[in-house]
Amino acid sequence: MKNFFSFLILFSITIFIGCSSSENQVNNSSTEGADGIETPENDGMPSEVINGDMRDISPKEFVLDMGSGWNLGNTLDTEDIDVTAWGNPITTKAMIDAVAEKGFKTLRLPVTWRFHTGDAPDYILESDWLDRVENIANFALSNDMYVIINIHHDDEWIVPTYENAPAVKERLTKTWTQIANRFKPYGDYVIFETLNEPRHEGSPEEWEGGTAEGRDVVNQYHQVGVDAIRATRGNNAIRKIMVSTYAAGTGDNVLEDYLVPNNDENIIVSIHSYSPYLFSLAGTDLTWGSDADKEQLTQEFNTIQDKFETEDRAVVMGEWGSTFANNVADRLAHAEYYAELCAERGICPIWWDNGNADEFGLFNRNTLEWVYPEIAEAIVNATR
Repeated sequence: MKNFFSFLILFSITIFIGCSSSENQVNNSSTEGADGIETPENDGMPSEVINGDMRDISPKEFVLDMGSGWNLGNTLDTEDIDVTAWGNPITTKAMIDAVAEKGFKTLRLPVTWRFHTGDAPDYILESDWLDRVENIANFALSNDMYVIINIHHDDEWIVPTYENAPAVKERLTKTWTQIANRFKPYGDYVIFETLNEPRHEGSPEEWEGGTAEGRDVVNQYHQVGVDAIRATRGNNAIRKIMVSTYAAGTGDNVLEDYLVPNNDENIIVSIHSYSPYLFSLAGTDLTWGSDADKEQLTQEFNTIQDKFETEDRAVVMGEWGSTFANNVADRLAHAEYYAELCAERGICPIWWDNGNADEFGLFNRNTLEWVYPEIAEAIVNATR
């Protein structure tokens, strides 16, 4: 998800959407270098995290163990070379420690790669950028958290059309090969997510499920990403991979055309839903909690369950939340009910936190204080 205000400009209709110095060097804490990149201080990571502990656990059991999650939004996923461009500070271990201490068991780490990628044909990722991603992942892993690493806000080049597909597939293959190789030694607490909200940006159908061509090409892009990860072998041959629907949406056309690459048993479905839109995302309907509100939300979750329970697929709600509109009590009621619906269906709920307390932020990353602790507690309590 982008900055909230740019998001509102783009969407005017009601919709439900989805947002180390070497492979063997890991750190338990860090210091900030002159360039703002976290640098290792010591090797304190449990060996089972990085030395190949891949448990014999089904995707549904795995997702249940993920508990509730929190997004480090608007940080590594800024559409700028500067990770602080959208108002958030450099990420520290103390921040992630506080998130873990609150009870969140999963950190989703959205990453934009295009500002740190070399030219064709090799598309080499900057080693410093991979270091930064790995170090933040290690902050979570040192707290026994799961960490999800994805490709996020790279929609400028990931255009789902037949015309663009050959070039995009080549770059996706090379990008995921490099990411997967960097994290190959890690155990299964590291999860890959092939794409965030893959869609044709700026198209009329962008948030309405796209076109048949768009949905087909998105499936092809996921296939390429999964194949690239699996081809690196080692732990990545069986690592859990999250694969999203078109735009990570939940519409009928999106669910109907969704394909699991290779029918891979270790694929987890990734969806996003800021539902209901006017309350959760637009912030123009300030109240939530009536019987009708609950019924509408329950029906959406029933649709999701009907689709993926039949296919015996585990599901992660990679982004959801509600924006601030001087309505804390209603937001709390919504968060409680939403997280409980997820928990009842074995879905891991991962709140979208963009770092702004006037929008989706629950946690102040500068003071390390929870601005809305009751909402955070409702989320984590639902899956305990």
